[in-house]
Amino acid sequence: MKIGLFSPFSNPIATPEYLSTLGPAAEERGFHALWAAEHVVLFDEYGSRYPYSDDGRIPVASDTGFLDPLCALNFLAAATSRIRLATGICLVPQRNPVYTAKQVATLDWLSDGRVDFGVGVGWLAEEFEAVGASFARRGARCREYLAVMQTLWKDPVSEYKGEFYTLAGCRQYPKPVQAPHPPIWFGGESEAALRRVADLGQGWYGFNLDPEAAEERIKRLDVLLRERGRSLGEIEVAVSPYLKPIEPTALARYRDAGVDQLVVLGFAQDSETLLHTLDETAERWVLPAQRL
Repeated sequence: MKIGLFSPFSNPIATPEYLSTLGPAAEERGFHALWAAEHVVLFDEYGSRYPYSDDGRIPVASDTGFLDPLCALNFLAAATSRIRLATGICLVPQRNPVYTAKQVATLDWLSDGRVDFGVGVGWLAEEFEAVGASFARRGARCREYLAVMQTLWKDPVSEYKGEFYTLAGCRQYPKPVQAPHPPIWFGGESEAALRRVADLGQGWYGFNLDPEAAEERIKRLDVLLRERGRSLGEIEVAVSPYLKPIEPTALARYRDAGVDQLVVLGFAQDSETLLHTLDETAERWVLPAQRL
């Protein structure tokens, strides 16, 4: 099984030195991918409910915040040569699709085709309001924005006319290295999220799931795929235990459930302790044959 690494790029910890250490060290220790989260702003007070904690609060201080994932992954692309670079996840319906398509294509171009484009519809209504985007019908808008992005990635002359976005005939280059475009992974565990995977995805990124919960969701995804004439063999499944207390003995249970990549949490308070943390994480999860 592939082992990915979810390492929140939060300030002031995620300095240039920290990222310059993280990328090569994760690659040397055999991690398959680096996954970067996205929130453009955070709030001291908010009414929205974070779906991955019992109290509905995101376990991140509002005065820290995340680096922009695509900017951070471009920085890491320059420091690495093999490890996959994944957004986990990019909040597509609150972004301009033309600029996002350009950023993803640039990252894929500069990394020589190492991008996994993880996308989702978000949970924080206050963040949508801050960027002037509607929180309502964000799932439908996500699908349409991805269609806009796909024509920009694939077609010599790109154009689109839909309910939420109209793109007049234009050209955007460079195209991504990966053809027809970087794999699109949908995040989320809801029925609507799994339908997006079944309809459009090349991957599913499940979050905060133990092996039993992952197995139940993968079985449901299998049903949705078969209803559309597709199969689990056509997509990759990544699951992050996130804050679940999981032991390495659970690795076989995730694999048996249908997980292709387990994305484990790897985080240190500074660059000095990062290497020790990565050593411990790799020793715990990564097979010796996967390490350099």
